[in-house]
Amino acid sequence: MTTVDRQTVLEIRDPADDSLVGSVKAATPEGVETAIATAKRQAPGWAATPAAGRGVALKDAARSLRARAAEIAVLIESETGKPRAEAEEGVLAGAGTLEQYAELGPVHRGRSLLGDPSATDLMVPEPRGVVVVLTPWNDPVAVACGLLGAAVVMGNTVVHKPSERCPHTGAWLGNVLSEALPEGVLQTVQGDGSVGAELAAHADVDVIAHVGGTAAGRSIAASAAKTGAKVLLENGGNDPLVVDAGVDPVWAAEQAATGAFANSGQICVSVERIHVHQDIADAFLTALAAEAGHRELAPLVDRRHREGVHAQVAEAIAQGADPLVGGIVPDGPGAFYPATVLTGCTSEMRVLTEETFGPVAPVTVAANFDQALAQAAAGEYGLAATVLTSSMAHAQRAWRELPVGTVKINSVFGGAPGGAAHPRGASGSGYGYGPELLGEMTQTKVVHLAIPGP
Repeated sequence: MTTVDRQTVLEIRDPADDSLVGSVKAATPEGVETAIATAKRQAPGWAATPAAGRGVALKDAARSLRARAAEIAVLIESETGKPRAEAEEGVLAGAGTLEQYAELGPVHRGRSLLGDPSATDLMVPEPRGVVVVLTPWNDPVAVACGLLGAAVVMGNTVVHKPSERCPHTGAWLGNVLSEALPEGVLQTVQGDGSVGAELAAHADVDVIAHVGGTAAGRSIAASAAKTGAKVLLENGGNDPLVVDAGVDPVWAAEQAATGAFANSGQICVSVERIHVHQDIADAFLTALAAEAGHRELAPLVDRRHREGVHAQVAEAIAQGADPLVGGIVPDGPGAFYPATVLTGCTSEMRVLTEETFGPVAPVTVAANFDQALAQAAAGEYGLAATVLTSSMAHAQRAWRELPVGTVKINSVFGGAPGGAAHPRGASGSGYGYGPELLGEMTQTKVVHLAIPGP
């Protein structure tokens, strides 16, 4: 396996005040090899464990996670800046996901087929083997629990690399979950993107599940094309919000602010760009600027990320965008960045065409709904989109025509539990959550069992 340059030590500082949280040693190439070899060695035994037993183990892991949710929330806040109450909600959501998969895994089923009456024909799901899970920092426990839980309950062994921005959180989660599992079923490997690249390129890996940036996702897919590993990707998004004529502009601004500024804009399905109908544009922008002006935001994950967010904003302003609110890096410690509203944005600006992943709301004004919908559908990403409209006809057109995995009508967040979508284009591929993820973690074998003899 090719060795690439890597950080040998991950040093994490609190994004609120720059104080040192701690440091973690990254895995060596030998450590990566050992983790994969251990997972491969343990895979047959775990696959042979009855499904009900795997479900019980996952329930035990969920119970431990719930009991220690407040403890890990403190660590998440110190590493990523995510407010402690929201961090704890994410941990509890992760525990809930483990509980759901603990119930769904043992009842996941194949099919019997109608063949010759003297024979038995079956379609049987089996574990895929060794699963590498690469997870992000913005909701580190909830996202990881979904992928880890689905892989483990279906009989796979897992090597998990958490984001290098929250290695202590990843180590803590791995320790809690591993206490409920046989040795070697779940291992945590630390490191930056180079360690993730080594894991993804390993010939003994059967599945790679990645939640993160598009560039990394494409690199992983290229590696998997050489090894034959199955790839599940939830990557970047540039999620649009369409604001139609006929809606209350103040309500629409509240929705837009929630979508763009929640968790300081660091949510996979945050509102990244806004296309508002000209009939309500002035009132909407006045209300959105007011919403942004009174929001006190938590810091971004670190100063490096803040530099990237501000670079897009500064570039847009230099190209003619008008900052109604924000757009200035504040003085003082930490990685804080203000809620920012930009008007006069054009399709040449990166703030409209790329993922910003910060508290930035770039706005364009559309002459009519057709134009707004066309602007929303443009671009290479296809993760999610939101439409605010009082027209049932426009709502029907929106969900049918927008080329994204998730469409939300009249609510920027929310939805029934258990839904699962395929991201499109540069946003990835495959089910990354929901009951359908269990199917992604298995492979189907067809069995024809006939009676011996002439």
